[in-house]
Amino acid sequence: MIRTVESSPQVSAPVLAAYGYCEAVTGQQARNFAYGIRLLPTPKRRAMSALYALSRRVDDIGDGALDDDVKIARLEDTRALLTRLRAGEVEEDDTDPVAVALAHTARVFPVPLGGLDELIDGVLMDVRGETYETWDDLKVYCRCVAGAIGRLSLGVFGTEPGARGVERAPEYADTLGLALQLTNILRDVREDAAGGRTYLPADDLAKFGCSAGFDGPKPPEGSDFAGLVHFEVRRARTLFAEGYRLLPMLDRRSGACVAAMAGIYRRLLDRIERDPEAVLRGRVSLPGREKAYVAVRGLSGLDARHVSRRTVRRHT
Repeated sequence: MIRTVESSPQVSAPVLAAYGYCEAVTGQQARNFAYGIRLLPTPKRRAMSALYALSRRVDDIGDGALDDDVKIARLEDTRALLTRLRAGEVEEDDTDPVAVALAHTARVFPVPLGGLDELIDGVLMDVRGETYETWDDLKVYCRCVAGAIGRLSLGVFGTEPGARGVERAPEYADTLGLALQLTNILRDVREDAAGGRTYLPADDLAKFGCSAGFDGPKPPEGSDFAGLVHFEVRRARTLFAEGYRLLPMLDRRSGACVAAMAGIYRRLLDRIERDPEAVLRGRVSLPGREKAYVAVRGLSGLDARHVSRRTVRRHT
């Protein structure tokens, strides 16, 4: 069982200011993520914002316009910061608010900071222009950039005492991260192609005649683009179904947070499935009212109860 602290001793002014900075970054740059974490109690919400702010920094280095050698150097500087965090060397008067907030988070919650090292490894794969021949190859990347975030988040959420199969909670958190990342890859296929990146496995692209890539609002000539998208959607749905088994292991508000974030991406997946070529025409998104509905559904516990019933049926 993974325990967390629901309330913490008085938080100092410098740490509160650092968390405030992280929450501002999260609110401005991660609308889907922010929608979920607002359902959490304050200590957990702050901790998740600190994790996001450091993750955002790493992603921005990888996605920026710097030369590759500068990106690599900055990513290694961030790795050095993680070493300082693990050694307890970041003080409250440090000039980096993200470091201050994350140091406090690591003292209050059992977050596996090695997951942030994995994120850096994944972004280095981007910087080096790696491509992926098979789904097994792509899974390695997805586990670095998303599965690791799932496991870090679990350190903040904790698990409920007596939850069935709780020893598999990190595995389910990792799998849910893969589901979200594959959905992201499908949604951003045109944008990534414009940046010179291809994430979908080469053997899948070849199978559906899409090896020429996606450099315009139309699929490659003679391809079965819809078949490719539906194939990847089925894969993502399988990952969601497995990852959702985490929900009954979480307390109500943590479960609501996860259900809201995952629910938003599942609905994005539904839209992509209905109109595969939409991802080539622009960014597929959900209106705010639909996100609000997903959040309310998560807070009601409907998704967690549904998963619990299915799990019980499997064991009877």
